[in-house]
Amino acid sequence: MQYQFELNKLDNEREFYEEEIKIVTQDLKELQTNPKSLEKFAREKYLMKKDNEEVFVLIDED
Repeated sequence: MQYQFELNKLDNEREFYEEEIKIVTQDLKELQTNPKSLEKFAREKYLMKKDNEEVFVLIDED
């Protein structure tokens, strides 16, 4: 019974990670082929900016 439970848990994890791999692969393909997506990613993830811009980070406090 314990092994069956462990097997089900591992199957669920495998499905989750396979889905995540698909999503990340799509994102990578988009970043490699679309310069606008690459710029958006850099700005959002790494707070990169152009020389003549200022960046303001807004944090939503609930």
